[in-house]
Amino acid sequence: MTPRLLPWLALASSLSALSAQAKPMTDYDVLVGSYTAGASEGIYRLGFNTQTGQLDAKPRQVINTENPSWLTLSKDQRHLFAVNENGPGQTDVVGKVSSYAIDPKTHAVSFLNQVETKSEEPTHSSLSLDGRFLFVANYAVNPDPGGLLAVVPVGKDGKLAPVVQTATHEASKVNPERQASSHVHAAVPTPDGKHLIAMDLGADKMFVFNYDATKPQPLQPAKVPEVDLPAGSGPRHLTFSKDGKHAWLTMEMSAQVAVFDYHDGVFKQTQLVDLANKEGQQNRAAGGLHTSPDGKFLYVANRGEVNELLVFSINAANGQL
Repeated sequence: MTPRLLPWLALASSLSALSAQAKPMTDYDVLVGSYTAGASEGIYRLGFNTQTGQLDAKPRQVINTENPSWLTLSKDQRHLFAVNENGPGQTDVVGKVSSYAIDPKTHAVSFLNQVETKSEEPTHSSLSLDGRFLFVANYAVNPDPGGLLAVVPVGKDGKLAPVVQTATHEASKVNPERQASSHVHAAVPTPDGKHLIAMDLGADKMFVFNYDATKPQPLQPAKVPEVDLPAGSGPRHLTFSKDGKHAWLTMEMSAQVAVFDYHDGVFKQTQLVDLANKEGQQNRAAGGLHTSPDGKFLYVANRGEVNELLVFSINAANGQL
């Protein structure tokens, strides 16, 4: 259960990698999202060499767009979706999501279209396994309009249609400064594609939806529609094992990882792991998490005072850390 520390800072921006099929497999394109209030211009396409571990200093392409803080690639890597995390105090206060086409040979990125997300500060998106819908999590610091989950249809050409469904939740209000309203932080399909799980930092809950692409509004509350989490914990990001039997959840405000057994829309918590192991650490903020390609390790960002990346070994039998 003891994590190994890596001497790297956790990246705040979103990363996606494109394999270069026409080039040696040591050469990849990496897409980097950013916030654009300062000098950054949007999405950067950088060259990455797997032999040297180096990113090119000069971008191969810069895609101008506002606050593309989270990037999602289609399964075939032909399309890119970027949330535009706009909100109060910015030039554009309306949350949006943008769609792009990716040239399969050159990896050049070209703009397709953009739609509004019905709230503010979209922070995360994911595609349904069939690629027909993009699920967008609007965090929305302000109680009005408040955070919500938005469902955006995706055409075969990668273009986005207007939002067809939204969902919001009642806040826990345990922390009056950060949990006065709903703050949907992420939405993740289950590995079998039958359900969507939405994490609401403001509600201290995960929300479970059945997914049916044949319906105009594809999400309906599951038989067990909610997963209660510790008061004031602030759930953020979720990831599953490849076989779908286990799941891991970061809780931002309590700086913890919860481990679950999972089956057909039902979660059973089996472990709770503290990330902050230093007494007196006040600024704690668990962030993103990913499993290694072989499923043996879990990588977790702790964005608090120590700003560290933690690596946990995973027990293959029960998913515990």
